[in-house]
Amino acid sequence: MNKPTPAAERASRSSFYTGMRILPRAQREAMFEIYSFCRAVDDIADDPGPRELRRQQLAHWRSDIDAVYRGAPPPPLAGLAQAVRGFDLQRQDFIAIIDGMEMDVVADICAPDRATLDLYCDRVACAVGRLSVRVFGMQPDAGIALAHHLGRALQLTNILRDLDEDAALGRLYLPREALQAAGITATEPREVLAHPAIGKVCAVIVELAQQHFRKAKAIMAQSPRRVVRAPRVMGEAYRVILEALVARGFTPPRPPIRLPRAKLLFIVLRNLV
Repeated sequence: MNKPTPAAERASRSSFYTGMRILPRAQREAMFEIYSFCRAVDDIADDPGPRELRRQQLAHWRSDIDAVYRGAPPPPLAGLAQAVRGFDLQRQDFIAIIDGMEMDVVADICAPDRATLDLYCDRVACAVGRLSVRVFGMQPDAGIALAHHLGRALQLTNILRDLDEDAALGRLYLPREALQAAGITATEPREVLAHPAIGKVCAVIVELAQQHFRKAKAIMAQSPRRVVRAPRVMGEAYRVILEALVARGFTPPRPPIRLPRAKLLFIVLRNLV
């Protein structure tokens, strides 16, 4: 049996490892490389260390990505360079992901306005989608549209799922306009999450995520099923998470919501048939 690559080993810690494994080998390995890159820069963003050091680390990643596109990748990025060549992955999408992580490094995001939240989602999620749809082999226009909607749907669901985890880091991604509309004037994350009207704020994000899920589903329905198996798995899995969050509610206490592995396997199998 072939030993898994380092990128595959890192991806194995992801809840979507099972979903990625349904792809043909070249696509699967490219997705593992993309995931490994995303995991590395995300770990920098979430590290509690000095901000300036983390900005330097992200700057080093920009240099490494530039080296990949010059045809002189550092040895650890040889697999990523192969994915770039094989699927014509775009440099600007890797840089956008790094820029998104830097938004968390420069200062902890706390009650951003809607435009800033949308930019953040585009960088940390939709840019990943733009890389992914090239690997999946989608037509350009449909792929870009799917990355736009599914990326935002997944990231908004992440925001709702990780409210307390993010608050522990001093972060709050709920938009300022929704907080103000609900009568919440506080901006300190824990204070906001303890407010009686927090459910009204989260309902706004739930509706926005559901809109993006619906649009993503419509795009995938018009694409060859074999091309969109992986994003269908991701979309269905996250819709289950969103539904569970809505059923649980957003007022304290908020028990963690996780997708059971058996449910993920069922979703994968259903999309393989």
